[in-house]
Order: sequence, then structure tokens, then C-alpha cells
Amino acid sequence: MNGWIIWLTVAAVLLILEVLTQTMWLLCMAIGCTGALIAALCGASTVWQVTALAGSSVLAYLLIMPWFRKLHIAATAKESRNARTGMDALLGRHAIITHEIKPGQPGRARIDGDNWQVTAPGHTQIIPRGQEVVVTGYNSIILEVAVI
Repeated sequence: MNGWIIWLTVAAVLLILEVLTQTMWLLCMAIGCTGALIAALCGASTVWQVTALAGSSVLAYLLIMPWFRKLHIAATAKESRNARTGMDALLGRHAIITHEIKPGQPGRARIDGDNWQVTAPGHTQIIPRGQEVVVTGYNSIILEVAVI
């Protein structure tokens, strides 16, 4: 059996295992097997094929891991920004007024099918039914909104 077939088979198995485990080490080893495969196709001895495997794996690790680490940090930061829960999840959301808001009195608004009691602090005019507003804060379970 030719050496390149063995390296191709090992690289394919490592890639399948990488998809299942997502460790990134196996991806680097699969890239190393590709380097050994190229060495085998060029007619290199087994010692040079193993050397190409080691060199390609280390090079792949040094080049790929910082890039994936940066992607992981960016994804984690994005998740933490979007991971608001409870009342904080409503901040910045748009709502439609269902019962008008009079100055100093609460009204009601609908957000994603839920009906909330809302006030418009600092607003001196009636906010009519159907007006689109944005949630700017909350006091207990009463949302504070502003006209868009």
C-alpha cells in the first residue's frame, strides 16, 4: 500500500473526529497528515514524511490557534452583550401603544404580544394609541418609554 493512501485515510479520520469533538488539535494533526501526504507523493522516505507531519502540525497550530482564539473571544463577548434577561431584555425594544398615555398617568403598550403598563416620564403631551415607542427604562414592573 502506498504511503500517501495511509496519510489520506488518517487525515480523513482526524477530520471526522474534529467535527465530532471540536478540539482544534485534531484539525492541526489532519493538516500535518496532509503535509506528510505531500511528502509521500514527492517520494520522500518515511522519516521525512513523519518530519513533514510534525512540522506541518506545529505550523498549523501556531497559525490557526490564535485566529480561532480571537474568534472565540469575539463570539463570547457578543453572547454576553446579548444575554440580557428579565426586564433588562426589554430595554431598547420597540412597542406599540394600546391605551394612550396621559401626562403623569400610565398607559399600556404591546411588545411581542405581551401587554405592559407604561409611562412616559418627562413627556407633556398625550401619546395616542398606535404610536410606536421605545423602552428606555423601568420602575418595578412599569416600563418607561419615549416616542421614536
